[in-house]
Amino acid sequence: MNTFYNQSAFIKEYITNRKRSFFDEDILQHKKKLQEKIRGKSILVIGGAGTIGSSFIKAVLPFLPGKLIVVDYSENELTELTRDLRSDYNKNIPEDYITYPFDFGGNIFKKLYRSDQFDIVACFAAHKHVRSEKDHLAIEAMIRNNVFNTKSLLDLCCENPPEHFFSVSTDKAANPVNVMGASKKLMEKVLMSYSKNLKICTARFANVAFSNGSLLYGFNNRLMKKQPISAPADIKRYFVSPLESGQLCMLACILGETGDIFFPKLDESQMMTFSSIAENYLNQLGLEPDYCSTDNEARTKAKNWTPENKKYPVHFFKTDTSGEKTFEEFYTSKDQINLNLFSALGVIHNSDIPIKEDVNGIINEFETLFETGKIQKSDIVHLLNKHLPDFKHIETGKSLDQKM
Repeated sequence: MNTFYNQSAFIKEYITNRKRSFFDEDILQHKKKLQEKIRGKSILVIGGAGTIGSSFIKAVLPFLPGKLIVVDYSENELTELTRDLRSDYNKNIPEDYITYPFDFGGNIFKKLYRSDQFDIVACFAAHKHVRSEKDHLAIEAMIRNNVFNTKSLLDLCCENPPEHFFSVSTDKAANPVNVMGASKKLMEKVLMSYSKNLKICTARFANVAFSNGSLLYGFNNRLMKKQPISAPADIKRYFVSPLESGQLCMLACILGETGDIFFPKLDESQMMTFSSIAENYLNQLGLEPDYCSTDNEARTKAKNWTPENKKYPVHFFKTDTSGEKTFEEFYTSKDQINLNLFSALGVIHNSDIPIKEDVNGIINEFETLFETGKIQKSDIVHLLNKHLPDFKHIETGKSLDQKM
């Protein structure tokens, strides 16, 4: 088995089918403005040690910011981020660079923000997995992080406004069928309600290939541990590379007008299934899929697998877990879309700005519900349905924690 392969080249050839970044033309066209808005500026990146946050950092560094502060609750990932940046010859790390391993929803973060003046604030700290939809406790944690903490951050930024504020969303916020997407849709409402006080933009984007914790990221770990590859066969997704994810967020953060939601102009022909990616992944390593009909069959074959065997066990299945639809979309028929501003980016212009007091009332309703004695997942879903009419929850009674 070929144990080494160029992941970036694999993504270009077998996932995105693009030899260069989807956003190269937009970056080149707007290079002067990007330089003006970033050079010498103080940047605060929250959740900056994850795949998208770290890719955003790598996207802005060539434009020479003057200060870079990175906050992330994961001390280990912050360590790896710094090692990665310091080891790359091409990275222009500002002299004033520091990382902090703490939660952006706590009092220590507030002390940090109030101690300085930040020109650009970009937030990537969020629950991002459909997997996190399990029960009322897991969902409460998700909503507190994605919605409550976002409001707290916005209130803090209003004390000393940055020139640009960006918070990342997801394609799953368009016609959401899972609680994660609904929480992000609610987060968008919170963001838009502050768009008259701050210059706020966000972005919905495709799956980031091999992002931390993603299904594709797990492929590497499964092979290292001699475990089977498992993936849905009936799910299609849009994909961007880690590089593209950071560039998309940078373009949205710097070039957007307040209230804009950005998305990549991908078409349905560019969707990929996870099972087809898994097949190409194994082929790249000099292996062929050994198709198994059950988890147990796949686990047994993986346990007994040896490098001499050029067939590796896989189990491809039909999706039956809550909150999964077979395709994704970036906008709905109700959204006001502009496809003419950028080469590879579309923009949703928000003509209906939520009233901040109304949004505060919604958050208070959720807080009251969470403080109620005994609640169920269905109680939270019902309240989400009340405030998000487009939310059509898919409930099967099964979660991704029951899958390999």
